[in-house]
Amino acid sequence: MVTGALMSLAAAIGLLRFPDLMSRMHAATKPQVLGLFLLLAALGLQMRTWSVWPVLLVAWLFQLLTVPVSAHMVGRAGYRTKHLHPELLSSDELEAVVQKAARQAATQGTEDDDR
Repeated sequence: MVTGALMSLAAAIGLLRFPDLMSRMHAATKPQVLGLFLLLAALGLQMRTWSVWPVLLVAWLFQLLTVPVSAHMVGRAGYRTKHLHPELLSSDELEAVVQKAARQAATQGTEDDDR
């Protein structure tokens, strides 16, 4: 239980201390999911009944499934709204995709105006 609480505390400190959105997003997802797993496992062991384990497992699975998706969406939105430090990125693989989508949207808009 203590290790799970420390992992969750590390996630909270990372959210406050890291400089940009991408770093904060990493801190919010990785240790938080592991910390929750450890806390739920400790709770299940402390309850000493098998009937609580399916509920704890479902809670952890929902967290495990939704955290990566929400982090991905926040990261994409942050990238598009320029809430990041490009000098901290080692490679920017999304730039070409965003520029291509912007060009397609611009050409689509001019085609719609011509009609």
